Amino acid sequence: MTADKPPYRIPTMPEIRALPWNGYSVASTFAGCGGSSTGYRMAGYRVLYANECVEAAADSYRANAAPYTHVDTRDIRTVTAPDILEICGLERGQLDLFDGSPPCDSFSTAGMRDRGWGKVKTYSGTTQRTDDLTWEFVRLLEGLAPRVFVMENVSGLLKGKAKGYFIEMMRSLKAAGYTVGCRLLDAQWLGVAQARQRAIFVGVRNDLAGVAPPAHPLPLPYNYTVRDAFPHIAQIGTSTSHDVFAAHGRDVASTLRPSDSQASPTIMGSGPNKGAGIVVDDPATLEQLRAIHNTSGAPGWSVGDFTDRAAPTVTTWSHHYQVDGSEITHDPETGQDLRIGKHAIGPEAARLNPGQVSGKYQSLIRADLERPSPTVTASAGSVATAGVVAPSALRKFTLGELRAICGFPPDFVLTGSYQDRWNRLGLAVPPMMMCHIAGTVRDAILTRLDEEAARGRAAG
Repeated sequence: MTADKPPYRIPTMPEIRALPWNGYSVASTFAGCGGSSTGYRMAGYRVLYANECVEAAADSYRANAAPYTHVDTRDIRTVTAPDILEICGLERGQLDLFDGSPPCDSFSTAGMRDRGWGKVKTYSGTTQRTDDLTWEFVRLLEGLAPRVFVMENVSGLLKGKAKGYFIEMMRSLKAAGYTVGCRLLDAQWLGVAQARQRAIFVGVRNDLAGVAPPAHPLPLPYNYTVRDAFPHIAQIGTSTSHDVFAAHGRDVASTLRPSDSQASPTIMGSGPNKGAGIVVDDPATLEQLRAIHNTSGAPGWSVGDFTDRAAPTVTTWSHHYQVDGSEITHDPETGQDLRIGKHAIGPEAARLNPGQVSGKYQSLIRADLERPSPTVTASAGSVATAGVVAPSALRKFTLGELRAICGFPPDFVLTGSYQDRWNRLGLAVPPMMMCHIAGTVRDAILTRLDEEAARGRAAG
């Protein structure tokens, strides 16, 4: 790990809660388990309102929500803009940011695409039509008139027959009174150890866009690999480096300190409180880690437990990781047996090289330790179902590993079965990805608007 590439670390929920408010508020729709909302919180925002009608997803959202967040589980088709404004205590035009991730399986390159358009079907444990929900987002956007909106969808929206939907979406968003930009962003270049492309729409209200037009984050100059993300395999093949991981499931240890650099791409809290966020450091030694940990003095900040025990080892593809002398065969949280050898996909997975996609099962791919994980799809949570599998063991990922490669805090609470929890993570926007998007919106748009307004008041 070089100075140009900080260690892979997602802040914990207590650290996120301890971040200072950046002065800006968010209302979120199609909020899922809270992937986008957690990213906004990482960037210092307050999420005042979240709508999620899938009760299983709302359960996970509530388990991690801030006490000031109102979680609304009504069908969004019944929600009105005045409802949201009343809950947030705001007037029309006062909301800083309106967020939404309308269900996108109708446009996903992994799904039926146009064969499923206009049809009612099963979605995340419910039965509904999903390809029309963007227009519900637009309806609320018109009623709320926020300063900025961010809308997320799958990359498939920009491909093939779905381009017609994309054009109609852009027309509707612009007709609602916004200057809109859309870019295809990849999570692996925004601090997440997973290759995951998403179409990100950013809109600025027309009366404000002349001061601060839509902006998207620039890619980082590095990406993270599966080896970077998983604590229990980070030291494999290294005989001289310290093992700074206390146990399987713990996040990658790193230093946390008050930021003294506004230019760092890993600052997670700023706005009016620029310089007061958290920045990831690159420690040179274990002693340096301990010293910073012992002198940081910040409530709720921790760099984990450090030991000098021997690093875990891995043997061959047909065996499992060794962690404290024990094989990983079951998920520690749910007890789910993760071994795939007894299922039809097992023998095929055993033949795959790192990073190789199966020719027999289109979705089956073996992760590569030295690359970002392939995209985690929501439907692959069944152990017998083809999807991304562990890089050096005939098994599916543990939920702790999934959180790591999906950019979630290591202590983010998920509810339901193993398959339910996988589904929640597979549908979510990676929080660290959204943190970078939200940080750009904060600094390039909202802060600029406030600064310009302040200059106007001073001049007047």
